Amino acid sequence: MTTELIILVIVVLTALAFDFTNGFHDTANAMATSIATKALKPRTAVALSAVLNLVGAFLSIEVAKTVGKGLVNLETAGSNSDLMLIVFTGLVGAILWNVLTWLLGLPSSSSHALFGGLIGATMASLGTDGVLWSGVMSKIVVPALAAPFIAAIVSTVGTWLVYRLSQPVSDDKKRSGFRYGQVATASLVSLAHGTNDAQKTMGVIFLALVAANEIDPNADIPFWVRLTCALAIALGTYIGGWRIIRTLGKGLVEIDSPQGMAAEGSSAAIILTSSHFGMALSTTHVATGSIIGSGLGRKGAEVRWGVMGRMVIAWLITLPAAGAVGAITWFVGHYLNAWTGSEWLGELVVFLVLVAFCGWMFMHSRRNPVDPNNVNDEWADTNAGGNTAHQTEDSVASVAAGSQKAEV
Repeated sequence: MTTELIILVIVVLTALAFDFTNGFHDTANAMATSIATKALKPRTAVALSAVLNLVGAFLSIEVAKTVGKGLVNLETAGSNSDLMLIVFTGLVGAILWNVLTWLLGLPSSSSHALFGGLIGATMASLGTDGVLWSGVMSKIVVPALAAPFIAAIVSTVGTWLVYRLSQPVSDDKKRSGFRYGQVATASLVSLAHGTNDAQKTMGVIFLALVAANEIDPNADIPFWVRLTCALAIALGTYIGGWRIIRTLGKGLVEIDSPQGMAAEGSSAAIILTSSHFGMALSTTHVATGSIIGSGLGRKGAEVRWGVMGRMVIAWLITLPAAGAVGAITWFVGHYLNAWTGSEWLGELVVFLVLVAFCGWMFMHSRRNPVDPNNVNDEWADTNAGGNTAHQTEDSVASVAAGSQKAEV
């Protein structure tokens, strides 16, 4: 195998690793509410979601086109090795942010982590001209700003209508009936997630294939790329990101079955619409907005705004944080190759750094594991200075100090 082909294989495998983290990071978007209301058992929920993510990945490639052809200006990309390094280090930035936010139990956007990593690596390599800013604004930034608010509004109205129309029904019958409805709506969200998020990794692998001269920039996404990406995100979904499932299912709102069905229905409608128009939407933002809306639409429901505030902070820093990691790792890879005259040493060092950090974060998570057995435990809050403070590992300071107070 030539050096270029070896690097291509490493990049493709790294892309599939990101797809895997995308799967377990975003399982909560579809199944957190169904697990919280006990409409589905935890293991059953993630298995169902995995199958539907796999199916959904084959329903559309519009989002893949956005990522593969709408972010990086291929005309300014320079040599093939330069573009390959951009793709690789962009993925490293995305994976590290995904695993860190999973450790902290924060439902941040895997999509924005990927875009941030790619944008940061591209700017480090090519400058601002290397990024197709019109595509970033129209397909990423605008949907990111609008989606949570639209989802919250739709879910608020839907929840209010659900409770209004079902008012004559007893609470027990209402919960029982709506749990069946939740299975259907949660399944639809999983299908929608596959049509949106699996596509993003397809687009990244497409960029790598272009860089290696294995495919024409105007070609369609190859079938083997679609299949491997679908399998990777399905496997990640089945593993289950239990820490994030707990935050979305128990931390934001105490959800009842009618709320869960309204939230999931709202999320599915918005995600499927965005996939149709090729918008690389954050399913995390949509699902979170829908869950908040389900709390606002139900009289007497409590919304934990302190938890929501920490999530918003994570949303705001996802793009720049992943972009910074993408840029830094690009510099490491590029200058190691330049100083040593190697074509692969930089990529190898960056890859080893990625493995080391992910390994450390996984070992740290084992100190306070969250799994199907405790994912639905009661959510504990403390009131310090009148503010709601979640006792969890969603504080970077507590992680750095080795705090053992975490619930998730």
